[in-house]
Amino acid sequence: MQVLETCLYVDDLEAALRFYRDIVGLPLITHVPERHVFFRAGAGVLLVFDPAATAHEHVLPPHGAHGPGHVAFAVPAAQIDGWKTRLQSAGIAIAAEHTWPQGGRSIYVHDPAGNVVEFAPPAIWGIQEEEPA
Repeated sequence: MQVLETCLYVDDLEAALRFYRDIVGLPLITHVPERHVFFRAGAGVLLVFDPAATAHEHVLPPHGAHGPGHVAFAVPAAQIDGWKTRLQSAGIAIAAEHTWPQGGRSIYVHDPAGNVVEFAPPAIWGIQEEEPA
């Protein structure tokens, strides 16, 4: 089993679109202005919703959140410094860096809505990195 999708909530979908597509580099799946923007994230999906729209759903269960959420993207350990440079070059401040006792180092930034976005190797959870094909 793996996570199929995860979602974050933002009040500015256009800023989220630019951040996750243009800076993080996630492929866009769909964008419905004033409701959501969805991205492919490896084998899963990152859903970004405007909670003002989804809190009043009628077809699906109403949902939304207030305050910062968190998403972590799995990146190879050898690419962490490259991600740090890429993010800083785009004007994104590194909020924190952490070296984990079980191995691996994470970097943290905030998206335009204040959500915590982590870039970390799978080793922080004891998961073996896949060898490139």
